[in-house]
Amino acid sequence: MLFFDHSSAFNTIIPSTLTTKLEHLGLSPSLRQWLSNFLNGRPHAVRMGIHVSASLTLNTGASQGCVLSPLLYSMYMYDCVATTNSTTIIKFTDDTVVVRLISDNNEMAYLEEIRNLEIWCQRNNLLLNVSKTKELIVDFSTKQERSYHTPVINESPVERVDSFRYLCVHIMQDLLWSCHINTMVKKARQRLYHPRHLRDFRLPSKVLRNFYSCTIESILTGNIATWFGNSTMQDRRVLQRVVRSAEHIICTKLPDLHSIYSKRCWAKARKVMKDLSHPNNGLFSLLWSGKCFRSLKANTERLRRSFFPQAIQTLNQNST
Repeated sequence: MLFFDHSSAFNTIIPSTLTTKLEHLGLSPSLRQWLSNFLNGRPHAVRMGIHVSASLTLNTGASQGCVLSPLLYSMYMYDCVATTNSTTIIKFTDDTVVVRLISDNNEMAYLEEIRNLEIWCQRNNLLLNVSKTKELIVDFSTKQERSYHTPVINESPVERVDSFRYLCVHIMQDLLWSCHINTMVKKARQRLYHPRHLRDFRLPSKVLRNFYSCTIESILTGNIATWFGNSTMQDRRVLQRVVRSAEHIICTKLPDLHSIYSKRCWAKARKVMKDLSHPNNGLFSLLWSGKCFRSLKANTERLRRSFFPQAIQTLNQNST
């Protein structure tokens, strides 16, 4: 997996190039003209106290903090796709990941895909930050340790790491979640300081419960459908101790993380099933009875403990 980092991604959008891509996507001429007027001729100035700098007119990039900018950037990246079926390019706004399965020690297709992405970025005026671009290798081979070629971008080698934080989730090369869970526990324990002081002001339990949900539970349950099912019992006990500490502080019974995980899996599975365009919709199918659900057979124990089979099990329990 190669995690790309774009330098000032929103600021490098070329409005004329974006307008051409919007035309290929089928947007109406009036809407394309409106977006072009929105991006071109925008005056900018810097204020420091009572002093204001001279204004500068910009004709490139999208406004930082504008709710429309992430959508425009996603449309700008729509034609950045993989050239082979064994390669997947995952895009979430300006976070881009190249995932490739290397078979028979043949890395040529993987390195060629990276080169194609580099060329695409050059053609579309996007700058790659090589110092923040990282490579993560997941290898469970029982054979002797293999040596992999280091990708080179802009004549600079890419750093290879053992773990990487992607979309607030720490991914490790052994696909374990200890690093991610330890980070969450540390952050949640630090925030237990606040409800302790709020309790001294004798606030109602309902207020303390809402404060816990917003500041602590939101951390412990972030992306829980992704990692909780494959976490170890030791990690789950560490997480649950944080919940028990919060219960002792606010004197209110709190939901355990396993029940929250089950509800999230149920909701996620329902959402995937209703969305026929979802890439994982094919993982779910009705049985002939129409009352239960089944999933595709997993090949490894690690996959059996992943999100989708457990979501299937939850669907079966709730439908019967």
